[in-house]
Amino acid sequence: MKRIAFFPGSFDPFTKGHADIVERGLRLFDEVVIGIGTNSQKKRYFSLEEMTRLIKSAFEGDERIKVIHYDNLTAKVASEYNAQFIIRGLRNTTDFEYENTISQVNRHLSDDDIETVFLITSPELAPISSTIVRELHKYGADISDYLPYKLEM
Repeated sequence: MKRIAFFPGSFDPFTKGHADIVERGLRLFDEVVIGIGTNSQKKRYFSLEEMTRLIKSAFEGDERIKVIHYDNLTAKVASEYNAQFIIRGLRNTTDFEYENTISQVNRHLSDDDIETVFLITSPELAPISSTIVRELHKYGADISDYLPYKLEM
């Protein structure tokens, strides 16, 4: 049986920290589905279409990775892709508190069929957040060091 993991997030933008979680996840799982979710409480900075294209370009040629976007409950979408696991990256204890609550709900919604696996962010990537990268980009700073793809300016 294929071990499939679902990696959900708004990925606005998808950073080297996110890419690190995907690459390390592939050591544990046969396939990773990157799900760009719609967060009803956030207005996107980068469009879903652009981010989907850019993430696909970062993993071009690796058939173990799929990139989708969705507007539904994470546990439901993970089940639709036959994922038995949800992977999440943790940078700090604040991330853990937030992610732990969500993982409990996802497990309940999936009738205990989906486990969440937390991966600790690599130390050199821990300071990177999409929020900071968006802010830097908004004011014209070079963000190429934070992204696993080339962003057209």
